[in-house]
Amino acid sequence: MTVPAGPIDAPLLSTEFLRRLEALELVSKKMLAGRMKGDRLSRRKGRGSEFADFRPYTVGDDLRFLDWSLYGRLEKLFLRLFLEEEDLTVYLLVDNSKSMDYGTPTKLRYARQVAAALGFVGLANMDRVVVASVGSAAPVFSPIFRGRPSMWRMVKFLENIPAGEVGDFGRSLRTVSRRATGQGVAVVLSDFMDKGGYEDGLRYLSARNLDVYAIHVLAQEEIDPPYTGDLKLTDVEDGDEAEVTISAPLLERYRNTLAAFRASVNGFCTRRGMAYLFTSNQVPFEKLVLGYLRSRGLLR
Repeated sequence: MTVPAGPIDAPLLSTEFLRRLEALELVSKKMLAGRMKGDRLSRRKGRGSEFADFRPYTVGDDLRFLDWSLYGRLEKLFLRLFLEEEDLTVYLLVDNSKSMDYGTPTKLRYARQVAAALGFVGLANMDRVVVASVGSAAPVFSPIFRGRPSMWRMVKFLENIPAGEVGDFGRSLRTVSRRATGQGVAVVLSDFMDKGGYEDGLRYLSARNLDVYAIHVLAQEEIDPPYTGDLKLTDVEDGDEAEVTISAPLLERYRNTLAAFRASVNGFCTRRGMAYLFTSNQVPFEKLVLGYLRSRGLLR
């Protein structure tokens, strides 16, 4: 297998990392129903190449799939069933709200890199890939990407997702859920810090016929703030300000509150059958993709 033609110094993914991704594929635990032939075997019985089962012949069935050796033994007509080869639709949903434009690297850049890696895996396996920015009330959708030649157009779309959008994260996910009419995988990359809440949006997504993965991205500066003394804090989402004195007890309360927030997102996702994964922007995204996401069953 070869890496698709493109710039050697790709800003989001290196050529070396792309080669490591080539042997992987995205996995949907639900039955797929793609419209085009892909490289994946689904559990739906059809006319693919891998034998699955028999069923009795009924008038109108294709005679080419009759099992004559079974007829010779039982004197009854049975049809051979095969696993159908089907494609997968992958929705990569990147939160580009103002709070994501924070950290080194920013949470948004980290999300772009993870999305680009997952998108490449999908394209390499002939899946359909759709990218959407979900930081504003009206998500911006990419065209449907398909196949290796689409790789660099997908990367370009991710690079051009603007930072610092103001909107309604939950409403944006609801819009995505209405558009996601087929079966497949939806990966949400967000800090889930929208003041309007994340619950409604994820609830709508989980109601679709999708395997939903929520990747919770925070900056290390948010996990362990390096600040002390008197500070004026500004909410990047709406501009609210507060003057505080950073002390050890205050930092302890902050860490406890953050831990409770992470646990609430995790619990919300788990109760609704969604996979949840927390990560820091200091975890190499290559490790997240090749290690953590494989262990959670999204990649194999």
